[in-house]
Amino acid sequence: MSGEQSQSVIKRIIRQVGLECAAQGQTLSETLVAFMVKAVVLDPRNHFNMDRVLTEKDMQELIQLCVTRLLDTTNPSLSTIKMQVYFDMNYAHRDDLLSEQEHILEGKLAPVVRAITEAGPGAQEERENIYQKIVTYVLLRSGLGSPTDIDAVREVTAALQSVFPQTEMITFISLSKKDKEQQLKDLAMLVTGIRLYNTQCQKGGSGIDDLPAILNKAIPSATQTVDEHLNSCQLLAHRYTALLESQQEDPHRYSQLSTFKLKEALFNARQYEGFLCILLSDAITNAREVESLGVQFEATMRVLKNTMQDKTSVESKDVFPLFMELSKLWTGFQDAKLLLSFLTNMTDNLQQFSEIQSQLFPEEMLTSLLEGVTVKSDEERIKETMGTRVNVSDFKNQEWLFPETTDNFDELLIQYHSFCAHSIGVKGLTLVGNPAIGILKHKEKCYIFSSKEAAYIFAQDPDKFIQLNVEKAKEYPELIQLLELHHQFEYLVPHAQTRNANKCLMKPLPKRDSSTQTDTHILPPTIVRSYEWNEWELRRKAIKLANLRRKLTHAMQTDLSRMRRENFTQVYLPKDVSTQTKRDNSSNVPKPQIFLKGLRGGSSPTTHMVAVDLTRPLDET
Repeated sequence: MSGEQSQSVIKRIIRQVGLECAAQGQTLSETLVAFMVKAVVLDPRNHFNMDRVLTEKDMQELIQLCVTRLLDTTNPSLSTIKMQVYFDMNYAHRDDLLSEQEHILEGKLAPVVRAITEAGPGAQEERENIYQKIVTYVLLRSGLGSPTDIDAVREVTAALQSVFPQTEMITFISLSKKDKEQQLKDLAMLVTGIRLYNTQCQKGGSGIDDLPAILNKAIPSATQTVDEHLNSCQLLAHRYTALLESQQEDPHRYSQLSTFKLKEALFNARQYEGFLCILLSDAITNAREVESLGVQFEATMRVLKNTMQDKTSVESKDVFPLFMELSKLWTGFQDAKLLLSFLTNMTDNLQQFSEIQSQLFPEEMLTSLLEGVTVKSDEERIKETMGTRVNVSDFKNQEWLFPETTDNFDELLIQYHSFCAHSIGVKGLTLVGNPAIGILKHKEKCYIFSSKEAAYIFAQDPDKFIQLNVEKAKEYPELIQLLELHHQFEYLVPHAQTRNANKCLMKPLPKRDSSTQTDTHILPPTIVRSYEWNEWELRRKAIKLANLRRKLTHAMQTDLSRMRRENFTQVYLPKDVSTQTKRDNSSNVPKPQIFLKGLRGGSSPTTHMVAVDLTRPLDET
């Protein structure tokens, strides 16, 4: 089957699965359905051969399997996949989020900006109308109040008139469109800084919230919430891991417990933990940013107050940069508030995908199952193995990395999301690895282990255990993202990850030839023109200079020639002239004329040649 036919069949199956799920009351995203279709095909338990063409019977069977799995509300694997798809579709890094928000703001302001920049010179009434639109633009751009708030409009108008009176509208209209847009942004920042300063001086402040105080109160609360959810899911992961280890040691003790469901619940908790760690890291970074902004804002406000000091007039060059700086810092507070709201919503929405834990394994059930079982946290497991490490001499052809012998050891990219590379495929467990044991570097990739024994077993045949992990991911498709196996399952990566350049795609990246050119000499030339490499040339110049030292310049001046113009006269010396004459003479000699007779022969057999000389005598010429 060609690539186009294969894609057509897959799209048909995805569409059919989506329709059947919708008919049963479940509206699912196309990304989720596509991921589930390909995961079902990949699962070896379903016996789909990807190398042959799917028959109509195979497609119907595939559709039913996908619909069954997508409608199974008691399936932790489905909840994990939904969680992964949701996070991929909605999470954005700080820079991407702020850039998107700026793009949205520019779109909202575009009609107002267009009305201002495209207006031509007109009557006084038209200029006043444009000025009011500038007031509206400044108010919307700053985000400090609403255009329907009369007090906020008055404050913006007063601040704008102090830096941009209406008398300058004629000059503004004569500017180019690009210069108008830039001046509008500068005016918005100046007015925002003036309003913030007035608010600090207890003058005005309508529609301006105390963002630093609000953020200093909200960020710790949001961080604590994320941390509580993180601790809760980590505890569940530790309990599930202890149960699975105990079950592997004594299978008859937990005969009524589904190992498959328990592993799916473990992967769900680990994935939830991974996403919460990302959100917690962003929240901590946001808190540090707000703290830094607060210090800078107070310092700038202090300098501005010292500069003003109740003066009636101050030069613009002294205060305008400070007003602009206040506006930039306040924009940072607004960005922090936006990011905090985003992280809070993400945390709240992710929680729904972990609620299946309490349905499948209630607290009472877990407590009874864990009687007599020691639950170890990730930190405790690492402490237990801190005293052990791999002996490098036991491996001749393996490269091991240790903290004391490797530069930037903490920045190494560990495979499988830093989980033990041995326990995943062999035990189906996500045990945290201990880097102090040693990190194995195999085929330019780094692997970590939870114990010295696991490291030794894995190092004997790394490719075998790597393939076991791949097979385990086929059985549990949620492991593809949890263990970051995108390079081995590129066609299963969610569509949303195409937004990030550092993530794999569902389809191969389009490629094209490109070339770049750089300047031969970026810096200005530093060639010394007077440099000579030839020794003889240097000698010639030296002789010339030495000869010049013996030359003297003589000058003479008389009383009569003083203060007069110098005159120069040039004469030509007489030259020797000579002439020569000659006489032409010639002589002529006769031209020799000699004829030979009898060369052709005759009637006689003997040839008789006769020479006849007809040359004229010399005296006749």
